[in-house]
Amino acid sequence: MKIRKAKSRVRTVISCAIALVCAAGVVYSGIRIIAWKIDSDKTIAQTDEINQAASVDEVEDEENVEIIAEEEPKEPNTPYWNYIKMKLIDVDFTELRKINSDVGGWVQVKGTNINYPFAKASNNDFYLTHSFNKSYNSAGWVFSDYRNHVDGTDRNLILYAHGRYDGTLFGTLRNILTSGWLNDQNNFVVRTSNDYENALWQVFSAYKIEVTNDYIQTLFSSDAEFEKFAKMLTDRSAHNFHTTVSATDQILTLSTCYNKTERVVLHAKLIKRLKKDESLL
Repeated sequence: MKIRKAKSRVRTVISCAIALVCAAGVVYSGIRIIAWKIDSDKTIAQTDEINQAASVDEVEDEENVEIIAEEEPKEPNTPYWNYIKMKLIDVDFTELRKINSDVGGWVQVKGTNINYPFAKASNNDFYLTHSFNKSYNSAGWVFSDYRNHVDGTDRNLILYAHGRYDGTLFGTLRNILTSGWLNDQNNFVVRTSNDYENALWQVFSAYKIEVTNDYIQTLFSSDAEFEKFAKMLTDRSAHNFHTTVSATDQILTLSTCYNKTERVVLHAKLIKRLKKDESLL
């Protein structure tokens, strides 16, 4: 009888322990969900503030617009000819700089919700957990690699942001993996603006990959190394964009998390730019 009672007490204790663990798990998950929603609301509020402080204007081409062509002339029916006719965007960063002096530029991706200013810090950690106004936010913000100069001279300008499931920041970069995005060639362009230039980029690679740093490179010892790097990115693409990258090209890279072990990455090459009057900066 005593043995039965002892076993019964053990079972009761185990059941209570399991119940407590489950309850703790539910509470923890609830706290995480609430915290995620709070940070999401902060991000949306920050975006509204930014949109009130600055406007993204499409501008007509001027005589000083530089068209970057491939070494070999493109066929007249390729989408490239439509892309270079697209208007550039221009952003006045005066008011944005009052919010954050770290502002490095603006990025806009066709077929996504990506239409944000990006920051530039002295490391790649700060804006993983801070919003554009530098307040703490686990949603983070869009930022460039700390090794980039964002002055139009980078051979590979790299932009990061969290892939938020609410579609903010780089949450919709995962669109580039869908047939809906890939079936519309008008999506294959990215537009940027900063203090030095307004630029248009043509997508040449898009993919999902296990976490790696092999595409996170900003400096190259030679043109040959750069061409080898660009070929690796092109060959990796999940879609053939029929676009080649030469030794003289410049690349824009967008990278975000797809899940804990995978990343979504987009690469585009510069095809048009308009240098700004640096004397006015």
